[in-house]
Formats: sequence, structure tokens, C-alpha cells
Amino acid sequence: MVDRAFADASLARFYDPLNPWGAGDDFYLGFVSGARSVLDIGCGTGRLLGRARETGHAGRLVGLDPAAAMLVQARRDGPGIEWVLGDLRTRRWAGEFDLAVMTGHAFQELVGDEEIRQALRAVRAALGPDGRFVFETRNPGARAWERWNPSRVYEVTDTDGSTVRVWHEVVEPVRGDRVTFTETYRGGRWDRPVVCRSTLRFLDTGALDGFLAEAGFRVAERYGDWGRGPLTPAAPEIITVAVPA
Repeated sequence: MVDRAFADASLARFYDPLNPWGAGDDFYLGFVSGARSVLDIGCGTGRLLGRARETGHAGRLVGLDPAAAMLVQARRDGPGIEWVLGDLRTRRWAGEFDLAVMTGHAFQELVGDEEIRQALRAVRAALGPDGRFVFETRNPGARAWERWNPSRVYEVTDTDGSTVRVWHEVVEPVRGDRVTFTETYRGGRWDRPVVCRSTLRFLDTGALDGFLAEAGFRVAERYGDWGRGPLTPAAPEIITVAVPA
């Protein structure tokens, strides 16, 4: 789960242990490996682009993230990659990329309508005429937020060897397609729990496709899971491959 907690340098080091490499990363790596130039929006610790470089990608790789703490992690393990601090409101490119990706459910952090429109217009501008934009959102039909509660605790090891316990909890009634929750860290070097608050937007395919069309995209492929299974009402993901219309 990606959220703004990881903008904090004391928490950024936990992102990869809490989100180990998995099927979703392999899915995106396939697209990155086949593209000459790639923009990773919300690149976080940069491990996707770093793995692409390690496995032979020789083209241009650019990682964009608004959290300096995450880019500190990325620069340690991703030499030869352009790491850019900022977001799609402050950084712009014109037709420079064959592929743009937005992983880790980062798209759901775009909460307002105009925020979504601005981001999609910027992605469309950054892509060449044959470019692709690949991203995922959680399928609202799967109601993932119902499993975000203190009974589901994750444990990670801090750099000093101590154990940190992490859990999520929905803290407000779900309003439409927006879910507000907290992420709590307890243990390690802290003498009291660290609590971060975030809001995510769960768009259905109708709303999502409307925003894409406004920005000049059409949906070329869509899946419900990382094995490229069909999008069913209860599928966990809405995985979209969009191309210029």
C-alpha cells in the first residue's frame, strides 16, 4: 500500500520490506523491459527501474517522486537512472517516453477530479504517439478497505534489528469512492506509535474511463489480476493499459 507516510525519512526505509517484490512487479517489469524510454511516476524507492537496469535495459529510465526520502533510497541502488524530485504538476515532458507506469496503487492518491485530469494530461503529453500508460487501481467491488484493521498486523525489522509492527485502520465512514485510513508504526526506535493519515480514491471503470478519454487516452488492455485474468466484479485490481486515442 502506497501512501504519503513514506515521505518521512524515518519511514521510507520500511517501504520495500512492507511491499516485497511480487507478481505485480514482474508484470510491470515486462513492459519496462520492452520499452526504450520509461517514466516511472511515483517511483518510490526505485526498485522497478533498478531491476530493469540490472537485467539489461540500456535505454532511458526516469523515476519521478514527490518524496525526497524515497529518492534517497532510490539513488543508493539505481545508478545510471534519472531520479527527479516532484510530481506531474511541477515536472513536464513532451513526447519523450515510450512508456509511463504508475505502480503500487499510486494512482489512487489522486483524490480530486481536477488532480486526476491534470495528471492524465501530463502523462499524455509525456508520451510519444505510440506510447503506453500502464497503471492499476484497486477494484472497489473487492472492498479491500474492509480488511484494513488492527487485527492484520505486519512485522518488519528495523536497521537496528528491532521489530516494528505496522497496521492500517479505516478511520472515517466510507464516503462515495473515498476511503480515509491511518497507518500506524509501533516499536523500533520510537517511544510512542507513529500514525500517518491518508485518503485514497476507488474509481470504478466507468469513472476511470471517462477521465482517460478526457485526457486523450483509450483503453487497449484491462485485467483483474497480475496473471492477466479478466476483470470481474470481485477481482482485486483494475489494471489498465492505455494508449493515445
